[in-house]
Amino acid sequence: MLTVVKVGGGVGDALPALCTALGELGQRHPLLVVPGGGGFADAVRVADRRFRLLAPTSHRMAILGMEQFGWLLGDLIPGAERCTTPQVSAGRTTVLLPATLPLDALPPSWHVTSDSIAAWVAERAGAGRLVLVKAVDGLFADWPPRGEPLARLTVPELAALRPGGVDGYLPTVLADARFETWVVSGRDPARVSELLERGTTAGTRIAAGRLLPCRHE
Repeated sequence: MLTVVKVGGGVGDALPALCTALGELGQRHPLLVVPGGGGFADAVRVADRRFRLLAPTSHRMAILGMEQFGWLLGDLIPGAERCTTPQVSAGRTTVLLPATLPLDALPPSWHVTSDSIAAWVAERAGAGRLVLVKAVDGLFADWPPRGEPLARLTVPELAALRPGGVDGYLPTVLADARFETWVVSGRDPARVSELLERGTTAGTRIAAGRLLPCRHE
């Protein structure tokens, strides 16, 4: 089963260990990494506020920020291979460089970040699982986070709750998704490993928006 992993730039000092884990996991599991924007997208936000950029301009610049973070991840993940289309190489972790993806169907807005782009990629790649790797332990009913993260959500619950930590357009992309989505902490790389090896871990699981059709033998 193909897993798409979006690596957010907010994991901080844990990034090298997380990348090492992703390199090892890619040897055993089909694994496609979608980069977040990290500090590169933050620089675009600063420019947007200062110069009041047009929405398509800031959106395109943010995607180029993802592209830069993808090049960084390609260096940090051992044995990684970079690609420009949603595909994976057997036995190696693949890092997607998103600058040339046909993303015109997604609105040019700050409500559409690498979370929604990763979900869009997962759908088109036929993934069985999307993992959004964040600096927090999952999604929370309150923001800033308090208490324990929500263990499970449906897509309608995600849309109604609108929790902090993921972008506002994500429920729209997930509405017709046939894959499950997890939000997990990248500060503990063991959680990503546990999810791929065992199918579950600490974090928030968002059920697939659409069930796969039943097959009658």
